Amino acid sequence: MSALTLGLHIMKQRLSAGRMLVIWPLLAMFILFSSWGLSDPKANLPAELIIDSAYDVMFASTAFIIFSATMGAVLISFDGISRDRLSGVLEVKLSQPIKRAVYARSLLIGHWLAIFLPVLVLNLVSLLIIWHRMDDLPSLEELFIYTLATGLLLLWYTSIQLLASSWAKDMGSSIAVGLGVWVLFTLLWLILTTVVAGLSGVGVENLNSSEYLRIEAIMDLFSPNGVYHHLLELPLSDIDRGISPLSTSIAAILWSVIPLHLFIRRIERMRP
Repeated sequence: MSALTLGLHIMKQRLSAGRMLVIWPLLAMFILFSSWGLSDPKANLPAELIIDSAYDVMFASTAFIIFSATMGAVLISFDGISRDRLSGVLEVKLSQPIKRAVYARSLLIGHWLAIFLPVLVLNLVSLLIIWHRMDDLPSLEELFIYTLATGLLLLWYTSIQLLASSWAKDMGSSIAVGLGVWVLFTLLWLILTTVVAGLSGVGVENLNSSEYLRIEAIMDLFSPNGVYHHLLELPLSDIDRGISPLSTSIAAILWSVIPLHLFIRRIERMRP
């Protein structure tokens, strides 16, 4: 059995799980409502937020996607390993005539698709909303970059959460680690960036200064959310934080390869 075939089976199981009754409304509320509000020509937006095109709406709404979709990835994947380990099912699965590396990849594919497909469907619906309210659509290049970046972001969080689940002794500690990582990158990374800037001698009283923005851009390479933003900034000619597309691409590749490699090695060496 291939990793893709087994992964599709895992995806179907996750999509039919009861937790999706919470995840679907969470995603719909953040993704669709943000697209509706940001595409309103009469919306009272902050002065620094300029909405002139469909991609501007998509770019601005990524803050809501980061909050909801990455949380969904954590909720879907937190018991991907720990539940089977506690029930004794993991020992049976690992004893099957299938390479453990293939089984690890199938777990990642299944859990990733279970969150990526709902996000993809809702993003397509949000495009219709933007088109209806602005009479504008993103270019194929912009749509490709946006979809690829969102898929990669969810892949990174899924692999990190599955890795945490493989190390955790129970489901409680698994979700605690996953939520801790989510809080670090989503809510606390700005504080950490400010601390690093201060230790580097950069004043933090003005967060829009060129020196601080440079430190922030570098720190973003060490955060999945930050690399996501770097990828989304590639089509925007009016945003330049001093990070080359090559550096962004290398960071995206490393975030894709390293957690997956660690997860595969963990499954290969695991003793249930």
